[in-house]
Amino acid sequence: MGFTVDQNKRYGFMPGCSLPSYSPEAVIKTTEYLSQTFNKFSAVQKCCGKPTKAVGQYDLFKERFKSLQDDMDEVGIEEMIVACQSCKLTFDDASPTPTYSLWEILPIIGLPEELRGKAKDSDIVFTIHDSCSTRHLTDLHDGIRWILKELGYKVIESKYSREKTRCCGFGGMVVPANPEVAKKVMAKRVETLDSENVVVYCAACRSSILTGGAKAWHILDLMWGPVVHAGDQPPKDVLSSPVSSWMNRYKSKVGIKKAVK
Repeated sequence: MGFTVDQNKRYGFMPGCSLPSYSPEAVIKTTEYLSQTFNKFSAVQKCCGKPTKAVGQYDLFKERFKSLQDDMDEVGIEEMIVACQSCKLTFDDASPTPTYSLWEILPIIGLPEELRGKAKDSDIVFTIHDSCSTRHLTDLHDGIRWILKELGYKVIESKYSREKTRCCGFGGMVVPANPEVAKKVMAKRVETLDSENVVVYCAACRSSILTGGAKAWHILDLMWGPVVHAGDQPPKDVLSSPVSSWMNRYKSKVGIKKAVK
């Protein structure tokens, strides 16, 4: 069954790990909007545990996910909304709580009126890098393109997009395991994109695309940030700095608490 709004239910939002590390502003503004949309709403900032599962530490994964599920159950979350593709797959596999991607939710609840058409006069042409972990989830792909259309941005589809997308080079724990191979995959991915201006919906993917030599914006940068024009430079690669990433994650956590009434 698809998602439908039921204002008698309590909805939850979890931004993941990489997005809070990248942009507290995007996390906070998204949380505020969802909080205004749903009568009953909670937010959780915690790791879903996927990295432990990816390296084969299954018992540790089960322990960490149970802690997350306990937090969700404690506040009574009945349906969860996630901004991370890895979280989406992890929840689908491990949680009894129905879970939806933010990118399939936004076309249903709509964008704030002030965002619609904000970029209709922009001259930039984007292409989209779809996250490879959810290459089979068409609703996510459609949602991202719907958002860009609502904002007013022009888009050209690359050959390797949607279900044919290719890995950005960040997945499978390859960056810590073999950084040189990761860099080669990142550069190869950029070669297959039909514009140097790339939209992503994963902060880790954004870091990879930047490392590969293109310019990349997170979809939430385009929603909540200034209108982007041809020749503009994207935000810097915050994820390349562990200190900045952890500081941002702390700011996101504090901001979430303030945003949820």
